[in-house]
Amino acid sequence: MNTPQPARFLSFAASLAMLLPGIALSQQAAPTSGAGDIARGRYLVQIAGCNDCHTPGYAQTNGKVEERLWLTGDSLGWRGPWGTTYPTNVRLYVQTITEDAWLKRWRVGEARPPMPWANLRAMTDADLRAIYRFAKHLGPAARAAPAYLPPDQQPKAPFVLYPSPPPEAQHKPGAPHK
Repeated sequence: MNTPQPARFLSFAASLAMLLPGIALSQQAAPTSGAGDIARGRYLVQIAGCNDCHTPGYAQTNGKVEERLWLTGDSLGWRGPWGTTYPTNVRLYVQTITEDAWLKRWRVGEARPPMPWANLRAMTDADLRAIYRFAKHLGPAARAAPAYLPPDQQPKAPFVLYPSPPPEAQHKPGAPHK
């Protein structure tokens, strides 16, 4: 028995309608690290100043450091009222965190000075993902930076000493400005 043309068409249309959401979802699979993302990440790392702290010798050589050394952290400490912080080896760090966790880290987290975490918070998701993907693309290298030291512990040299701001200029993150 032959099904009339309009009924066959409606049956086909109904089947297609049920398949389309699945096809659309499959097209929205997790983003890949394409060459465009890598290039964008490289660009952002350069213009955002990431290398200034997170790449040994970058600032001192006006950026004349081979890319294979980028984002490997540094043993130059930054000492202030918060203690002493060291620029993280971003290339090792991204090996321990997912891309979504990286995004969340910069959307809701804060970091100790002098890390400009508010600048990362202002970036788009696409920019943060590009930086993550670039660091991941570079692969793990070197060793971890020294661990944070609280204010009562003296760091080994070298370190940059930040002066304490005047009391009226001190501001606790998250508190309203006076």
